Amino acid sequence: MLSIRDRKSSRSRKGDRLRAPQILSRIPGTGTELVPTTASREGWAISGELVLNCNCTVFCPCVVSLGEHPPTEGTCKTWFAIRIDSGHYNDTDISGLKVGMIVDIPGMMGEGNWTAAGYIDQTADDAQFEALSQIMSGQAKGTTGLLRLLVGTFLGFTREEITYETIDDVRSVKVGRKVSGAVKPIEGKRPGENVVISNTGYWMGSEITVGKSLKGKVRDFGRVWNLEDRSCEICQIEWSGP
Repeated sequence: MLSIRDRKSSRSRKGDRLRAPQILSRIPGTGTELVPTTASREGWAISGELVLNCNCTVFCPCVVSLGEHPPTEGTCKTWFAIRIDSGHYNDTDISGLKVGMIVDIPGMMGEGNWTAAGYIDQTADDAQFEALSQIMSGQAKGTTGLLRLLVGTFLGFTREEITYETIDDVRSVKVGRKVSGAVKPIEGKRPGENVVISNTGYWMGSEITVGKSLKGKVRDFGRVWNLEDRSCEICQIEWSGP
């Protein structure tokens, strides 16, 4: 139920950060306003950009084979990061945060038995940390639900300082001292246009920009990887769940 306050009280709340759509109303014939409230939201959604670097020597075949073709090196070593431009988990706003993951896949992607670890922006509060943990572990179902099925060993989530910067067309990512990467798109025949694989059934996104890593170092959980000059993907994401 909406409560009634005077205009001064209402104006003092203008700068408050709200995590769901506001409902504003006025009582006819009075000088009072109803206090803004939030409409409850269910489910989750993320809009933003993802960058991924794996150890495939040629562009990752999983994008077009949807996991039916093995990685070019037989196994897959991957890090990826997401810049969340806007998003929510139920009523928890997760806009502006960043997440990262490392994934170690022993063979065919669809055969599972992945080992994974996740990193969440250190600026996330407890509710945001829990929300992103649920989403990125697949427990929240929806787009990322397959992670719950394919990851056999989850090494957990930790808070890290995560930077995700775009300068010209290069995406640079740092996850504490655990991941350091830089990805550049591959330019196509037409000047100024990158190579893009379109209309895929890939779970991360249907439009994948092909890239190559300028840097790709991982040091965590006993894994020391150097994925420089290896396959990269950049895609705009629109993920959601029930």
